[in-house]
Amino acid sequence: MDSTNAPQRPAVDPQRPDQSGATVWGTEDDLDTPTARKVKVVHRIGALVVAAVLAVFGLLGLLGGLEYFSTDGDTVVGLSSNGLLSTISLLTGAVLVASALRGGRQSGVVMIGFGVAFLLSAFWHLFVLNTSLNVLAFSMANVIFSIVTGIVLLTLGLYGRVSGNLPADNPYHLQTAGNRETDADEEPELPPSTPAERRAEREIREAEVAVAERRATPEQTRRVEAMSRVRTKVERRRIWMEHTGR
Repeated sequence: MDSTNAPQRPAVDPQRPDQSGATVWGTEDDLDTPTARKVKVVHRIGALVVAAVLAVFGLLGLLGGLEYFSTDGDTVVGLSSNGLLSTISLLTGAVLVASALRGGRQSGVVMIGFGVAFLLSAFWHLFVLNTSLNVLAFSMANVIFSIVTGIVLLTLGLYGRVSGNLPADNPYHLQTAGNRETDADEEPELPPSTPAERRAEREIREAEVAVAERRATPEQTRRVEAMSRVRTKVERRRIWMEHTGR
């Protein structure tokens, strides 16, 4: 097949309206700005680096033939581990790799989720050390490692997302600014207050029904199309009334 005839992916507008008139905001994987590319690289590379560390820890534990459900555990690179913890470490690393391959946004979200999980695990194991509930054979070194890893994952996952001074071309700055603009632009849906406005409301309903049933006059079609460019009822009434007599 001739590659020149292949459909080209359209450039992504960070603030493009969809068919319903809503605004669709781009993510770091959609936008092609210097900051968006940097955020994507940090998220994807960060996920791969943490995945590599966890994979090495898990692989060494499994190769060492650790007892799977031992609550005492054996030492692996300075940490306590058993077969279950080694398996969980490998699976966590695999999910991080998969998210990095999917894209920056996915890897960022996954790192935030795992960061919270690591911190919760650390605090939980502080209470169950040296008890039968310590099914992952944690030691105090594991607790510290879990806290540090959780903070690293959260920091990497939140990079470019949370800041008081995001660059103008940051995709999450665009999203925040867009939400503010949308809120600022909203107008109260005031009911018609004059006979002319009430008549316009009736005519608008009749015209929209006629357009939907494919029996509208050219004038009704033209006015409904003009109203489709605005959002509020006040603006729709204004446009309808402005077209009266044309």
